[in-house]
Amino acid sequence: MIAQQGILEEIVNLRNQALGEIMQAENTQSLEEIKIKYLGRNGLINNLIKDIKELSEPIRKQIGITVNDTKKTILNEINEAESKIKKEKETNFDPTIPGIKPVYGSTHIITEAINEIEDIFKHLGYVRRRYPEVEWDWQAFGSLNFSDNHPARDEWETFFIDKSASKKFGQMLLTPHTSSGQVREMEITKPPIRMINISKTYRRQSDASHYPMFHQFEGLFIDESASIANLKGTLEYFVHNFFSEDRKTRIRPYNFPFTEPSFEVDISCGVCNGRGCKLCKEGWLEIGGAGMVHPNVIKNGGLDPNVYKGFAFGWGVERVYLMKTNVGIDDLRTLYSNDIRYLKQF
Repeated sequence: MIAQQGILEEIVNLRNQALGEIMQAENTQSLEEIKIKYLGRNGLINNLIKDIKELSEPIRKQIGITVNDTKKTILNEINEAESKIKKEKETNFDPTIPGIKPVYGSTHIITEAINEIEDIFKHLGYVRRRYPEVEWDWQAFGSLNFSDNHPARDEWETFFIDKSASKKFGQMLLTPHTSSGQVREMEITKPPIRMINISKTYRRQSDASHYPMFHQFEGLFIDESASIANLKGTLEYFVHNFFSEDRKTRIRPYNFPFTEPSFEVDISCGVCNGRGCKLCKEGWLEIGGAGMVHPNVIKNGGLDPNVYKGFAFGWGVERVYLMKTNVGIDDLRTLYSNDIRYLKQF
């Protein structure tokens, strides 16, 4: 017959032994091993009470109560120790360990070019404007002295918007040039006017030097006295500051509906310094158009063409950026490729 007192003392000893091991456990795996060792089906406590059936019922009841209390105590201690270990692991942060550096984004190279252009003209007193990208035919063509049958009004050149027309302003379209802001600016600003309009424009063209969506910057100067000399000085100031001091400019007669006289503006090639090469052929690169504002355009802007004169110029942001020295981009479309491996070079 197994002695009752001996079983109770052995249960207490196993409990104290288990609690001691729990206190020394360093991780959750050790705690799991202790749990199996003492509380498992073949654990030390269950093996100890296998012969309890040989004792009388009152003694079995007392031993059963002691065993349940012991198991409960050991299990509670294991759970508390496990929670403590997990908490210490979560809060065990070493501030001296270098962190993972986040990937920083940057402005797109065209945005950088726009900011640079705006800053250059700001020093000449020009105010940055931005007019609607969805425009009326009147602002885009009619007010700018375009004839009704001008090729630019063809649907193969301009993005017209279906089922949207006004008796007063004509069809709605995606603005094909920033020149559409000229009349809008004259209607709201009293001369003298120094406006630089930088915005997105849209045309049905796509090749190495054209894209259906591109950016233009439109300069407009209106005053009682404005001359071609003022225009040429403005263009030279921009070229020297945006490109370099050694780049030269020239103007050639041309024909635009909204300027008279009109000019094409060229700059000396940055590759051969004007000597002539494969890129420029004869030492010059075409940069864009310019001219004296046509009297009809001034009149459509609500001003008296007998009092006010002005000049305007409109160039593509992407085009002038590609002409920068050492840029090395030969296809405008790559600027919008969205390939981060390519864009992060700039």
